[in-house]
Amino acid sequence: MNGPAVVNQLRKVPVRSAVRWLIVGLIAVATVINYIDRNALAVMWPEIAKEVGATKDDYALLVTVFMLFYAAGQFLFGRLFDMIGTRLGFALSISVWSISIALHSVTHSMLSFSLVRAMLGISEAGAWPGAVKANAEWFPARERALAQGVFNAGASIGAIVSAPAIAGLYLWLGWRGTFVLVGAIGFLWLLPWLFVYRAGPDKHPWVSDAERRLIMEDQAGQQDAAAPKVSVRSLLAHRQSCGMLACRFLLDPIWWLFVSWLPIYLAETFGFDIKQIGLFAWVPFVGAMLGSLSGGWLSGRLIRAGQSVDRARKLSITLGCVIMAPALLGAVLANQPLFAVLAIAAVLFGFQVAIGNIQTLPGDLFDGRSVGTLAGLGGLAAVAGTLITTWLVPVLTRHSYAPIFILVAALVPLSLAALWWWTGPIHKLDRRGG
Repeated sequence: MNGPAVVNQLRKVPVRSAVRWLIVGLIAVATVINYIDRNALAVMWPEIAKEVGATKDDYALLVTVFMLFYAAGQFLFGRLFDMIGTRLGFALSISVWSISIALHSVTHSMLSFSLVRAMLGISEAGAWPGAVKANAEWFPARERALAQGVFNAGASIGAIVSAPAIAGLYLWLGWRGTFVLVGAIGFLWLLPWLFVYRAGPDKHPWVSDAERRLIMEDQAGQQDAAAPKVSVRSLLAHRQSCGMLACRFLLDPIWWLFVSWLPIYLAETFGFDIKQIGLFAWVPFVGAMLGSLSGGWLSGRLIRAGQSVDRARKLSITLGCVIMAPALLGAVLANQPLFAVLAIAAVLFGFQVAIGNIQTLPGDLFDGRSVGTLAGLGGLAAVAGTLITTWLVPVLTRHSYAPIFILVAALVPLSLAALWWWTGPIHKLDRRGG
């Protein structure tokens, strides 16, 4: 083949960029930072509690304050992202939560701790509706669950690195210095985010025609930023929306049980100090990271094999639940710390397989300026369920953690019932504003 023929042949090969994966990678990094910040208090709590004279009930109060404002933040930021866009919404969210975690360094009482946890909760909540909205703007249906899995893997990586990192920083800087340092990390993330992100592939100069066509390849991948914003009442008029909210309400308490209480569970059950917590508490979140990626891959694989979005999402969620329930019962029987953290790793693997697919549903159901709102409502439902279990933990764990593990295991079949008998078919719903 002569030179001109080679050139002509190369011109026929579409150049495919990967801007969408760069964007979801940045969001995953933000989630790593998010989880380092929120987990810092749990890891250092045994020592902080001694210094400020706090109790286990006081910690439950702080978790409740965080979750209440986290719930409000899910809804507020969900609407805000739909109003001002993903780029500015993320910038606002991470700026405020970085300031909030740094302010933990100047706390001296339960009142001051409550104030900074409230500020942290409302601002950290923005990451989740923002990620779902970015996912809907930048990914076709067959890649959306994997993209959500990458984002959720960021949460798991944050939980993995937070325990040993915070323990090491505590031994070096003390708890006040640790809060200042982790607060500074978020502002470093803002620089690449503001440089890279644009609202959709049609507005980004780095996106090739091939990538643009891929993102817009089907009706589920088309995200019209000018689409009318649907009212909350209209969103909730659909059984699909209500079923998704029920799944979040029932399943999310399992994740938050271990995010909020795992270090304290290890301290109370096995007598661990902060150094030992740092050695063990990261293990379950390796399972969560693998589950995030596996659940997203499985759903996309099923769609590429010819399954509908409805069936691919439901089968993946069901598999996650089938793994979760027996693993929780295994954690009840574990009498050694290694067995306990491995059982919990299996729980979180199954949880992430399921939840990553549930979190894609707003983008599967709606377009344009409604995705963030429904994702925020999902976060609100998740927090409502979590608050109930949060206050049950001190009551049910006076002698062991077996009762609370059994309780959350019972939520798994209820979530499956909500998925299969309430949610109904998953497909694009009416786009008209309401």
